[in-house]
Amino acid sequence: MAASIESLFVEIASLEEPIEELQTLKTAVLSIPVSALRDTVSGLRLEVIFSLLNTNDREKIELCVDILGRILLALSPVHLAQNCRVELQAGLKHPDDTVKILALTQIGRMVLNHEAVTEIQNNQDILREVIHCIKGEKMTVAKEAIRALAKLSHSKAGLDALFRSDLLKDLKDVMATSDIVRYRVYELIVDISSVSPVSLGYCANSSFISQLLGELTGDDVLVRATAIEMVTTLSHSQHGRQYLAQQGIMDKISNMITGAKSDPFSSFYLPGLVKFFGNLAIMDSPQHVCETYPAFQNKVFEMAIDPDPVMTGVALDTLGVLGSTVEGKQVLQKTGEKFNAVLKRMSKLASGGATELRVRCLEAISLLITLQAEQQTEDLLVLTESWFHLLSNQPMEMIRNISTQPFPELHCSALRIFTAIAPQPWGQRLMIGTPGFMEFIVDRSTGPTKEAKDAKFELVGALVSSSTAADILGSQHYLRLRSYLREGAYYVAAVATVTTEGAD
Repeated sequence: MAASIESLFVEIASLEEPIEELQTLKTAVLSIPVSALRDTVSGLRLEVIFSLLNTNDREKIELCVDILGRILLALSPVHLAQNCRVELQAGLKHPDDTVKILALTQIGRMVLNHEAVTEIQNNQDILREVIHCIKGEKMTVAKEAIRALAKLSHSKAGLDALFRSDLLKDLKDVMATSDIVRYRVYELIVDISSVSPVSLGYCANSSFISQLLGELTGDDVLVRATAIEMVTTLSHSQHGRQYLAQQGIMDKISNMITGAKSDPFSSFYLPGLVKFFGNLAIMDSPQHVCETYPAFQNKVFEMAIDPDPVMTGVALDTLGVLGSTVEGKQVLQKTGEKFNAVLKRMSKLASGGATELRVRCLEAISLLITLQAEQQTEDLLVLTESWFHLLSNQPMEMIRNISTQPFPELHCSALRIFTAIAPQPWGQRLMIGTPGFMEFIVDRSTGPTKEAKDAKFELVGALVSSSTAADILGSQHYLRLRSYLREGAYYVAAVATVTTEGAD
C-alpha cells in the first residue's frame, strides 16, 4: 500500500486534471490506520497536494482536503511546523472555508506541542492570519481560530506572543469589525481568562475585560444580554469570580435586576442576570448569594409566577439548581409562604400547558425533593415530604397520571420524581400505600422507549439500594424489585406459543 501511495503522488504531480487519481489516493489513505500511515507519508512531497488547492474546482478541493486531513493527522506537530508552515499559512487565506478549517485544525495541534509552538511563536505572520480568521463569514472558521488561539494561550510564551507584541493591535483591529466579531473576540478572551489567574491578568491588563464589563450597561439590550452570558462564563472559575467581585460586578448585576422593573426591554437581558446569580449560588454558597443579593431571590419568585413562559422557564431551572443542594433547600424553606406559593404554581404548570415547560417544571421538582441517604436528617425528611404534599392533595396520583400521558419526555420526568422520593422512607410509605403503585413500577409494558426503560430501571435501583425499602415495602415487593433489577432494563419475558396440528 505504501508503494501505491508513493506512486500515486508521482502520477498526480505529472497530471493536469488528476481527479481519478485523487479519488484513488483518498481511498488508499483512508484505508490505513493513522498510526500505520505515519511512516508511509513522512517522506512524501505534500506540496504536490497543497498546490492542487489553487483552483476553483470544488470537487478537487474537497478531495485534497480529505487527503491532507488524514495525512497531516498522521504527522507529528513538530514535522508540520518545520515542513508545512508555509502551506498552512497559505491555507488560512484560501477562499474555501474547508481549507481554512484544515489549516486551523493543524495549527491548533502545533500550538499544544512545546517544540512546534516555538516555530509558530517566532512567526507572527501565521498567528496574524489566525487572528484575522476570527472575522470570517462562517462561524465554523471563527470557532476554529478561537480554539487555536485559546490553546496557544495555555503557556506564558503563548500569552506573551498574543498580548505583548504587535498581535495585540491586530486583535483589537479585528474586534472593531462589527458587533458579531467583537463578541467572538470576547469569547476568546473569556476562554483564555478562565485558564488561570495569570491568563486573566493578561486579558485584564490589555483592557479587554473592562471593555466587556462596560457592555453590561450599554444602550443596546441585545448586546447587554450577550455580555451577561460572557460574564457568567467568566464566573465559572474561582479566580474569575474573585476578579468580578473586586470589580463590583455582583452588586452591579443585583442593581440591574432591581432596575429591570422600570425597563420595558428588560425581558431581553433579565433571564441572563438571574442565570448569573443561579450559577454563582451553586459555585459558592446559596445562602451567601441569596442573603447578600436578596433582589435575586425575590426576582426568581416573581418570575416563577410570571405568565411569560420564558421568564417562568428560567425561574424553574434556577429553583431546581438552588434546591439541588441541602443549603439551597434550607434557604428556600426560610422564605415560608413565598416558596409555598411557588410550589403550588409549579404543581399547576406540571399538570397542564406546553410540554417543554411541564418537563422543566417536573425536573425542577425532582431536584427540590431529592435527598441522598447521607443527607436524610429528620428535619430535611420533614421538609421534602411537606414540599411533595404541597403539590396536590394526592401527589402520587398526580405524578402517576402525568407519567401515563403519551409524551415520552413527560413520562421520564415524572418517573424521575418517583426516583427522587424512592430512597426516602416517607416516599416508600406513600408507594406501598398507593393502590396498584408497586405493580406499576414493575410493569414493563409502560414506556416502550429506551429512555423510559432506563428511567424505570433507575427508579427500581433507587428503591432496591435503600436500607429501609425491604422493611417498608415488605419482602414480597422487595424481592420482585430485585428480580426486575437482575433481569435488566430491557428484559422481555419469553412468550410460549402452542401450535396445533392441522390448524390453519
